[in-house]
Amino acid sequence: MTIKNNKKKHMKTIHSFYQVLCIVIFSACTSFSANTEIISSETVSSGDTLILGNKKTNDSLLDEKDRIASLNSRDTLMIHPLKEDEEINVGDADPEQVIRFAESLAGTPYVYASTDPKVGFDCSGFITYVFTNFKIKVPRSSVQFSNAGKTVAIENAKRGDIVLFTNPAFDNTNSTLVGHMGLITSNDNGVINFIHSTSGKAMSVVVTPLSEHYKKRFVRVARIFPGNDL
Repeated sequence: MTIKNNKKKHMKTIHSFYQVLCIVIFSACTSFSANTEIISSETVSSGDTLILGNKKTNDSLLDEKDRIASLNSRDTLMIHPLKEDEEINVGDADPEQVIRFAESLAGTPYVYASTDPKVGFDCSGFITYVFTNFKIKVPRSSVQFSNAGKTVAIENAKRGDIVLFTNPAFDNTNSTLVGHMGLITSNDNGVINFIHSTSGKAMSVVVTPLSEHYKKRFVRVARIFPGNDL
């Protein structure tokens, strides 16, 4: 009887232990599930995972992914903006031809970390491809354009000028770190349009007006074509 009673007590102890263990595991899983409701995970390169908050923005997560892409570039271990005295040599390239070529790529899908038109472009990948077509060497990452070219007032922007914006998580009142970019396509008495690769609704290369959303993120207009000063 004593042995049987001891076995029963032992079994009750084991049963209670498993009940407690199940409660702990369930609580942990519930907590993890709750946390994953406010984050999203995107693989940014083989072996690396980027956790991003799912805060909605008008421009989706394009700029953040573009910034992370540059940090994971096989060719770039440390990302630094061009020095102020470093120039982008445009040679005899005509900004009008550059923009016409850029406009011919409208509709190319947005594809993260790509510079291949057969696949798609991310934000800076689009810029890289356009300029490379004219044998103009430019940085691969948008942040590297921070000091590029000559700064001009937005109202004086011309076709072929580069327009730089902050990361979508910030506006220009609390950050001037470049996280997105495009090329000016028109300036009609202050009504400005630019072409860029976006992962927003269009999910492609598209011409976009300089809306209030982008005005809040506007950093600068960079002029790399001297002919635009004329």
